[in-house]
Amino acid sequence: MDQRLRQDADRIISASLQAVLPDEAVRRALTAFHPQGGRTLLVAIGKAAWQMARAAAEAVKVDGGAVVTKYGHVLGDIPGVTCYEAAHPVPDENSFLAAENVLELVRDLTEEDTVLFLLSGGGSALFERPLVPGAELQDITQQLLACGAGIVEVNTIRKRLSGVKGGRFAQACAPAQVFSVVLSDIVGDPLDMIASGPAYPDSSTCVQAKAIAEKYHLQLSPAARALLEQETPKTLSNVTTQITGSVRELCTAAAQACAQLGYEPFLLTDRLDCEAREAGRFLANILHTHADGKKSLAFLAGGETVVHLTGQGMGGRNQELALAAAPGIAGLRGAAVFSVGSDGTDGPTDAAGGYVDGETCSALAEAGLDVFAVLQENDAYHALKAMGGLVITGPTGTNVNDVAVALLKAE
Repeated sequence: MDQRLRQDADRIISASLQAVLPDEAVRRALTAFHPQGGRTLLVAIGKAAWQMARAAAEAVKVDGGAVVTKYGHVLGDIPGVTCYEAAHPVPDENSFLAAENVLELVRDLTEEDTVLFLLSGGGSALFERPLVPGAELQDITQQLLACGAGIVEVNTIRKRLSGVKGGRFAQACAPAQVFSVVLSDIVGDPLDMIASGPAYPDSSTCVQAKAIAEKYHLQLSPAARALLEQETPKTLSNVTTQITGSVRELCTAAAQACAQLGYEPFLLTDRLDCEAREAGRFLANILHTHADGKKSLAFLAGGETVVHLTGQGMGGRNQELALAAAPGIAGLRGAAVFSVGSDGTDGPTDAAGGYVDGETCSALAEAGLDVFAVLQENDAYHALKAMGGLVITGPTGTNVNDVAVALLKAE
């Protein structure tokens, strides 16, 4: 491993994540928050829920509340707020229990009351009231994750199988007003798709949902198919929404960190939405095109890729992206590719992402590992771990998509 490049990568990752922590973003959004005069309840859902709730509770007086976040993401008590942890990316019994407790919290509110609703990515799994048996919902979620469906497609299906998604949570809060602060984790910031839009009118249709089910040959019960025929709320009169934080901010912070280390940064896109392996190969090709050794360059791509599962291994989209770049930069001096999820967790692993450089492929071969076989098995985690290529940050408290960076360091 090229230790100089790895150190640069770690510095870029650290600076980028620090710049997009939600505390200041939440405080900015709350300048427009004006409670009705009755009770103010705080409800925070998603991977960044605890961090967002803590910032809000410091800025606003609340009369109770709830946080629902991923296991290991509650980092302490928040006065007056009950914290729940649940599973991601597939909901579990704690996801269902947390949703029931939140719904009980907002039951019987009046027109004078206000719900301060803090939303971040991951909420689709963490906060769920299934309209089909829980086991079936888990199976459908697994099918969607395995087939390579995009997040908008996944959430279009999820909304119709849920009692809290697609604007239905806001309906449950009525007649109270809902002030929603959203930390975006989806390319283009579609408010009705982030965490499946619990407090935003749904723009997707039954026709689209059925087309997605057919496209991916989803195995659905008659009850689930019937739910795809039921339309979701298209208007909500009790919601005000502020969006704060996005992948563009993450990319900007990464570019600034690259520049401070002497690289000339180029933002390729902040709407990356292809398969992880394709993105990795593409970044490797870009490095070859510019590998004349005359300038230190950094090419950045933000967004969210997908993985089409073909094996039974362990990993996540960022790890797979990085490992897929390794063959393309094999033997290329001063070249590295890394990709990280801003929430600090990539797939069902303890890693935020992965790092490879021009020495990775030869090191894998020496260890008896074939990179293409590893990718076919979707086992990037163990291969990268063996090479010291995992990026471990722990839960970051934010969630604004992913950033991938391809570095060329001049000789």
